[in-house]
Amino acid sequence: VANNYGFYSLTLPNGEYEVVFSFVGKEPIKKLITLDEDIELDIELKPSGMLNTVVVTGEQKQHESSEMSTINLPMAKVKSLPVLLGEQDIIKTAQLLPGIQSGSEGSSGLYVRGGGPDQNLIMLDGVPIYNANHLFGFFSVFNADAIKNVKLVKGGFPAEYGGRISSVIDIRMNEGDMKKIHGEGSIGLISSKLMLNGPIWKDRTSFMVSARRTYIDVLAKPFIALANKNNEGDKTTGGYFFYDVNAKLNHIIGKKDRIFFSAYLGDDKFKIKNKYTFTDAGTETVEEGEGGLDWGNKIMALRWNHQFGPKLFLNTTINFSEYKFSTGFAAQVYESAKPDSLTENYSFEYLSGITDWGGNMNFSYYPHPKHKMKFGLGEIYHTFKPGITQFKWEESSASIDTSYGSSKTYAHEFYAYIQDDFALGKRFKANAGVHFSNFLVRKKYYYSVQPRVSLNYRLDEYSSIKASYARTTQFLHLLSNTSIGLPTDLWVPVTDSVAPQFGHQWALGYAREFKHGFRASTEAYYKLMDNLIEYKDGADFFGSNDSWENLVEIGNGYSYGLEVLLEKRTGKLTGWIGYTLSWTNRTFANINNGETYPYRYDRRHDISVALTHKFNDRVDVGLVWVYGTGNAVTLALQQYNSLGDDQYGGTTVNHIEGRNNYRMPAYHRLDLGVNLHKKRKWGETRWNFSIYNVYNRQNPFYLEIGYLKNTDKKVLKQISLFPIIPSVSFSIKF
Repeated sequence: VANNYGFYSLTLPNGEYEVVFSFVGKEPIKKLITLDEDIELDIELKPSGMLNTVVVTGEQKQHESSEMSTINLPMAKVKSLPVLLGEQDIIKTAQLLPGIQSGSEGSSGLYVRGGGPDQNLIMLDGVPIYNANHLFGFFSVFNADAIKNVKLVKGGFPAEYGGRISSVIDIRMNEGDMKKIHGEGSIGLISSKLMLNGPIWKDRTSFMVSARRTYIDVLAKPFIALANKNNEGDKTTGGYFFYDVNAKLNHIIGKKDRIFFSAYLGDDKFKIKNKYTFTDAGTETVEEGEGGLDWGNKIMALRWNHQFGPKLFLNTTINFSEYKFSTGFAAQVYESAKPDSLTENYSFEYLSGITDWGGNMNFSYYPHPKHKMKFGLGEIYHTFKPGITQFKWEESSASIDTSYGSSKTYAHEFYAYIQDDFALGKRFKANAGVHFSNFLVRKKYYYSVQPRVSLNYRLDEYSSIKASYARTTQFLHLLSNTSIGLPTDLWVPVTDSVAPQFGHQWALGYAREFKHGFRASTEAYYKLMDNLIEYKDGADFFGSNDSWENLVEIGNGYSYGLEVLLEKRTGKLTGWIGYTLSWTNRTFANINNGETYPYRYDRRHDISVALTHKFNDRVDVGLVWVYGTGNAVTLALQQYNSLGDDQYGGTTVNHIEGRNNYRMPAYHRLDLGVNLHKKRKWGETRWNFSIYNVYNRQNPFYLEIGYLKNTDKKVLKQISLFPIIPSVSFSIKF
């Protein structure tokens, strides 16, 4: 099995052998070789010509692998399932797997086995992405056309991964074809995208570039103009859009050396302008203002591969990652007749973000066919900008110019690891290793030793039992007081007063292969999480003059559950049915009177069905159905006056008996889609027609206490966001 960069090694005694080269969707090739010295044999596989029946040769079966709680997402499945507004999304597809929750309606957040969104290590070509959301969390930043493969690890983490305690999403970008130009493009309801790849220097240098942009701002203009037409005194304009660009270069220096350059740039921009005319002391006055939100990611990676010999391979990387968020507004007040004579001028701006510079060296060593070793080390230099607020105000006789918030924090994160994936006999396989990590911040030094082990024992030719344990450490926290992943969430480091997060996860599972492409797996897990942080009751860092360390409480959490996954991998009908039974709780000494309470995304039952059926080469359909127990929310059950009646100065107090003491209604939804393909001389076209929320289920986005219509009776109201939504897109491939 080759690694991510194509390196492979097989050590065998002298003799004659038949070697089979194979990969899913490719024609296998057999070679007869006489092995009397070290040889190098590279084969180019051609696409399979069998259309009706697909024979998969050499794919490692689930029950044979030492990996546990690990899933590889097929990109073909991502592109064939129906999705919100036709935007294909690897994160939305991952949410359909057992043990993974989406959070709020329509969001692209990931809550893995009771963990939070900050506990997921999301990497694009080996570089961390800190905010993976477009459109306030409704889409992810990953353009499916630019992605080659996605590996999701929920537990049993190999020692090579570190820095987070809940999951790893390892995303690799496409590499350009060394032979000829290829391309894909699509036009949908809210965005368009284009991807090109091919050779720059045939058989030596290739490129891949992909771009996407939404045109929500263009679609919204007529509605904004109509609203302004009926409002003479108040003119409002604005818009929102996002874009992202992926690029990759691949150059073969020689047989033993190759270099790669990967880059990603993405941004979300929301702007609003307002011009309000009013009369002040008999003078017609104008207040003109502009504000908005701006957030995005930049990543770059320069990678060098070197093969030292037939058994040792090195991958060296230098990388850069930056996430920035800013929001603010500025306004001017002047007399309508004298635009140059300002009577008042004020502005507000809030900035936050995180910047990383890093480097690492990773070795693959294959001393024997029964041992595949990896070891390496790396360093990351972090610059945290938790949030600076600047406020300016000026008029003819007075002015204010002030700034407050937390200053920059610098930190170094060092790590090293070693692991061995090995076999003992014909039935037993294991992956064992240890991850070492160190963190230096404000002259405070933390270190952690994290043992990892995954075991697999084959019961027979078709089934096995698996077990794993992993200790993980995380030196970052995410401050959030919202229920969806807004860009105002703040990344902060551990400090001398806030310790790292620690995770311990145990898992036990059973996997079995069946006839006709079916396979099933079930896993039970138990996870402990220490040193979690939450805002103190009533605290909010946004606009606060206090350090974030003084606004949080520190506590612990635990999660346990059972996951079942039934898959069909081959045939006209493919897909999976997943079920999760889980419990997730939190305990903080100064929250909820120190009593344990359910996590917001504690969801007892979670069911997902994701199926596609290929009728022929021209038509295939996709179906998604999800069901989940309602999220836990905090609601007041009673109200009373603290000092008598309001007319005597009393205030109304909400009485809350406990944190997350109420369950929202259950969530369920059905999506359907159909893909119509047509072969052309130059390639292929595809029409996609999808319906999101087919039976128009009014799922709760949030709850609020209001009044029954035309009465003074208080009721609990449900706010829903997405009704039935049809979408259409057209794409080409050549």
